[in-house]
Amino acid sequence: MQTDTDQQFMAEALAQAQKSYDEGGLPIGAVLVEHGRIIAKGHNQRVQKEDPTAHGEMDCIRNAGRRARYETTTLYTTLSPCMMCAGTVVQFGIPRVVIGEAENFSGNEDFLRQNGVEVVRLDEPTCTSLMAQFIRNNPALWDEDIAGNDLHK
Repeated sequence: MQTDTDQQFMAEALAQAQKSYDEGGLPIGAVLVEHGRIIAKGHNQRVQKEDPTAHGEMDCIRNAGRRARYETTTLYTTLSPCMMCAGTVVQFGIPRVVIGEAENFSGNEDFLRQNGVEVVRLDEPTCTSLMAQFIRNNPALWDEDIAGNDLHK
């Protein structure tokens, strides 16, 4: 269920996506929130760091540092999570994920739900248009990152 603050935190994730886009990377951003406060931000850095695991959600969780528990957090991500990122959410017990869009990549929302994660999709037009623009302008890079592995479309 969408809350009043979901749009506010998604705007922060979108700012992270824009940062990656401005750096020449994939426009995917994420923030981790606990008790109404952002505790970590991240953005996709696959291109920038030449690291295939440097997805936006992974970067954000990495930036949160070592934590004993995650059950009071919510992860906001501009794009529906891939299996690696969804698996990390489940592995660490993040109970809620808010997704900006799933039009450009269908992600693994069913997997998250099947593992007890509350999933909220905002269908945020700015998230959708920024990702679509990136895909149009960088089809080979998109294919390298995720599209070639998108078994869900």
